[in-house]
Amino acid sequence: MKTSDFNYYLPEELIAQTPVEPRDASRLMTLDKKTGAVAHHHFYEIIDFLNPGDCLILNDSRVLPARLYGIKEDTGARVEFLLLENKGNDIWEALSKPGKRAKKGTRFVFGEGLMTCEVVDVLEDGNRRIHFNYEGIFFNLLDQIGQMPLPPYIKEKLEDRERYQTVYSKETGSAAAPTAGLHFTPQLLERIQQKGIQLGFVTLHVGLGTFRPVSEDKIQNHKMHSEHYYMPQATADLINETKKNGKRVIAVGTTSCRTIESVVQKEGRFCESEGWTDIFIYPGFEFRGLDGLITNFHLPESTLIMLVSALAGRENVLHAYEDAVKNKYRFFSFGDAMLVV
Repeated sequence: MKTSDFNYYLPEELIAQTPVEPRDASRLMTLDKKTGAVAHHHFYEIIDFLNPGDCLILNDSRVLPARLYGIKEDTGARVEFLLLENKGNDIWEALSKPGKRAKKGTRFVFGEGLMTCEVVDVLEDGNRRIHFNYEGIFFNLLDQIGQMPLPPYIKEKLEDRERYQTVYSKETGSAAAPTAGLHFTPQLLERIQQKGIQLGFVTLHVGLGTFRPVSEDKIQNHKMHSEHYYMPQATADLINETKKNGKRVIAVGTTSCRTIESVVQKEGRFCESEGWTDIFIYPGFEFRGLDGLITNFHLPESTLIMLVSALAGRENVLHAYEDAVKNKYRFFSFGDAMLVV
């Protein structure tokens, strides 16, 4: 199967630049994974498509304000860093731009001296390992001086940083938001639970590798970056109970989906599990955990549209996307949602 098999036409004006208010006022397309039938709704109506006894699995990862603008200590030149992964002992792996200014041994100052760093290593892929020096609590300082790492296709400034967080985010560590969850409000989640649908939480810290373009012509040659996940025993118990009762496990977002399927592949069952996953889900994949998926509309030729196609069928998904374009849905991170069941 070729990467080009997952291309589609998207007018640039349909790429959402700002979030909808309130969160659950976004549009919702339902896609029947068996028949390919689509229907058009609003997200607050999602409760009508969930049945008592079903469960929703949500990713409670929280986005770091991981974009830092620093000044080179000796020359005053500006450099942008994007923190990717905490390596411990105040060492982070990061992207730097322009990279030529961030050579090994160079030092940078952030927030008028609140924090400094030194580049301790330049990795093969061009990423840097940087060591921070500061007084106080690192994440508190990052909240003061860091900016949200919005995707490059979003040009508008985000006025409220919490709009790039889900309302249930808790575990800090992602370089990008698990955006399918952005549509939920506390009130909608409460109504869903009152109907008898239970909520379970997993953590998968979203890395930028999730959004890395597929450069291989044949999709099976693409290599995913690893991301850290955790499934608590309570969530494993909920999935097991839901399946035993013949009800549906519905993942909120591709990150929750990848966590569910990673755990059952690694453990052979659902139980408490923690580790790193580079699972790549594309058509032909056999799902052993989830029955449905809530997701946004994804970039052409991305691993994310491939994942949705694995669940609902490539032709069904491309037809649904064509319909979404025709009906002027909003695409990508701040865009509208799709429910595949």
